[in-house]
Formats: sequence, structure tokens, C-alpha cells
Amino acid sequence: MKLYESGLFFDEMLDGNQPKPHYRSFHRKLGAFSKEQLEEKNQQAQSSFLRQGITFTVYGAQGGTERTMPFDFVPIIIPNKQWAVIEAGMKQRVEALNCFLHDVYHEQIIIQDGVIPKWLVKSNPYYFKEIVGVQIPIDNHIFLAGIDLIRDENGVYRVLEDNLRNPSGMSYVFQNRHVMKEVYPEFFSKHTILSLERQMAFMKKALLAHRPRKLDASADPKAVLLTAGMYNSAYYDHVFLAQQLNIPLVEGRDLIVQGDMVYMKTIYGLEQVDIIYRRIDDDFLDPTVFREDSLLGVANIMAAYKAGNVAILNAVGNGVADDKAIYVYVPDMIRYYLKEEPILENVVTYLLHDDEQRAWVLDHLHELVIKNVSASGGYDMLIGPHASDEDIALFRQKILENPHQYIAQPTIQLSRAPAYQDGRFYPCHVDLRVYVMKGDDIYVLPGGLSRVALKEGSLVVNSSQGGGAKDTWILKEEIQHAKSSSRCTILDGKI
Repeated sequence: MKLYESGLFFDEMLDGNQPKPHYRSFHRKLGAFSKEQLEEKNQQAQSSFLRQGITFTVYGAQGGTERTMPFDFVPIIIPNKQWAVIEAGMKQRVEALNCFLHDVYHEQIIIQDGVIPKWLVKSNPYYFKEIVGVQIPIDNHIFLAGIDLIRDENGVYRVLEDNLRNPSGMSYVFQNRHVMKEVYPEFFSKHTILSLERQMAFMKKALLAHRPRKLDASADPKAVLLTAGMYNSAYYDHVFLAQQLNIPLVEGRDLIVQGDMVYMKTIYGLEQVDIIYRRIDDDFLDPTVFREDSLLGVANIMAAYKAGNVAILNAVGNGVADDKAIYVYVPDMIRYYLKEEPILENVVTYLLHDDEQRAWVLDHLHELVIKNVSASGGYDMLIGPHASDEDIALFRQKILENPHQYIAQPTIQLSRAPAYQDGRFYPCHVDLRVYVMKGDDIYVLPGGLSRVALKEGSLVVNSSQGGGAKDTWILKEEIQHAKSSSRCTILDGKI
């Protein structure tokens, strides 16, 4: 069965017009379907997402804001050997980032040693002086990380972005697998795919490991998931995770702070809360400390946090570590804290506060990708080869006015994979969001969320801008999870 010629891009599935060895079994199964069967199954899959209410919200969209996540049934298949490298790289990266977060909110040795410029940390809008010196449970700032990977034209995996504040989309990993098994059971008969079955148990274990330091050793911690409410773009994600973790889903109005303790309002009275997996941004957490106009958070919750009576996950102030300018220094963090070479490479990145780099970038805007260091979701971004003269002129002015706010990267020929939409196969660019859960142990969710730019030729995989999702298969039955005891050597092994 011929899909298309893979051409100049690295293709996940094809080598020329033939399937790669780890895709051959799937390719044979695919070839057994008629065009009518494929279309029927594709429609069944999309309907399954609609029936289950698997949606996301696009703010400002015409014709309503709530949409189902576009799903493509051709999976991304990763052989075990490749996955072992990715998993090791994920664990290494998250450990180093956690070391960095603890350091910049305590001793700041990495700044004193000149590895990272002081101004880059201190001027970061997500660096909160309110957190300096605060002791957090098990010295762990990163309960859940979502790290975005791409493959370049040579098939090399590179880290594109670290998401350490409120990474979303984990629920889609599970629902993609559920729909694939429901609609395409034929694909699973001869594939040994790493299961997702135990992953929520691992996540619950990591969550409950963050016992507040003031909690009595004999007490079982009470955890909740704090949501901004049903109009939040990731609300489905919040509902799914709360259900799977078997913890209450609460809004700010459901919680109250009394005597530096956090309580949940119930029909039986107040119930103490020890761990809050929050899915609202730092700025909205506490109107007495951050935004006064916030109606989403809980007044005085930061006082309870500092007093050691409640854990907030992910930790407050994590944004300083996933800034796109700080990203450039993560390989240096790995070398500095862990005394290791990075397993996964970064994408080449130009810092525009540097006069020489900025001058070169301004001369090559039509070749590069320009990103706002604080933006996400594909917003405030220029893709030079696809941009108009007006857009290039606009970003030139933005860079000149505020060079610290932007970085530049080469336009990488992202890997492609087949997608099936509108009755045909065609190649689409893909990336992979890998989820890392950290408590006493560290777990990497097998496979993660493969995102696909369903608009032909597009490089933007974000669901809010026309992207969709694929199931991700790791061809292995079991995987070993490593202990996450800190390896930060700079502080005598204790971070």
C-alpha cells in the first residue's frame, strides 16, 4: 500500500515509499482495509471523542469556543531502543531543572559561579521573590513536566520546550489509546505496546509524596485538584485527572484559609487540605499576594504554603525555569548540577539581547522562527519562511523595542508522519510532548502526546491553531522506573 514518497523530510513511518521495520506490521494491517472501511472507522473515532465530551477551548474563536480534539488514527511508533534514550534524557533534564529551581530560590550558586546571568533570572517576570527561602515538600518543584520533543531532518530528537508550570494534555494520551483500542482493535493483535494501565497509580503516588512538612507523620495527606472552572481551555483535562486520581475537583471558592491552614468546604463542614494540584497560574493563586482582582484563587493560601501546612504542585515560581531564554542554559545546568553531558540536545537558539546575535538575526528574519520568551500555544511567533513582508517588519520592530523578550531559532525541517483526513493519506509535521511525573520516584509516561499539524504544510501543531493528536506506541511490555533521589552534586548531593 503506497501512501506517499517521504521526500526530503525525515519520515516517522516511511523510508522512501516503504515502511520502516517497526511500522511493517501496522502497514500490513492498514493495507487490509478498504477505502470505505477506513472512512467509516475514522468517522467512528471522531464521534467517540464527541460523545465523551473530549474537548478543548479556543478563546476568541468564531462560532463557539469549545471543540473536539482532532484525532488521527495513524500512530507514532517508537522502538524500545529509541524510547530508552528519550526516557533517560527526560529524567536527566527534569532533575537538572529541579536543581536549578531549588538553587535560584535558595543559595543561587549557579548565578554566583557565572553559569547563568543574574539579570536573566532576577528580571524574569515568573521569578517570585516571595518564594525565596521557602521550604517545599521533598525539595521538589516539578511534580509534572511536559517536555516537547521534535525530530530534525536527520531524525535526531531535540528538546523544543520545557513546560514546568501547568502542562496540559495528559488526558488526551489516555483517551487517544482508548479510542484506538475501541475503533481499531485489529492494530493491537500483533503489537506488544507498553501499557498505560498503571500510570495513574504512579501519578497518584508521586502526588501524595509531597507531604507538607507540618503534617503529622501518622496522617494520610488529603489532596485536591484546583481548577479555574468549566470555561478554562483545559477543563476536560482537569476533570479527567481528578477522576483518575480519585481526588476532589475544586474551585477557589471551595477552599478557605484559617490560621494558616487550608480547608475544603463540604456539606459536613470544613475538611483540611494538605496537597493542592493546582491548574491555575501563579498570578491568580492568592489575591492578597499576586493579582488583587483574581477570583480564581484562595486568599492567604501563600501564607499557608510558606508555613509548611500545604503543598502546591507544581511549585510556585516554576516559570523562571521554562522561559524560552533560560531554555538555552539547560544543557549547562545538566553539566553544572549533574556533572553529565546532556542526553538530548536543544534546538540552536539565538538570544536577542546579545548585540552580535541580534544583528545577525535581523538580517535573516525570513529564514528563522521568532518566539516570545513568555508566550505559549504558538502565539506571538513568526515563522520567517511563511511570513509576509508586513509580519517580518512588525517582528523586526518588536525585537528592536524589546530584544530581551524574544529568541530566534532556525526553521527546522520537522519530521513528518502520515495522517488520514478527508478520505486520503498525506504527510504532516509532528512533535511529541513527553510527561514526567516526579515524587520520591520519577516516572516517564510511555509515549506521551504526539501532536500533528493537520493543515498540510503547516509547522504549528497546537490544537488551538488547527493541530490534532495521534496515539503514541512504545514497542515494549515493561519499563523500569528509576528512583528520583537528587543527583545535584554542586550542593553536596542535597537540593
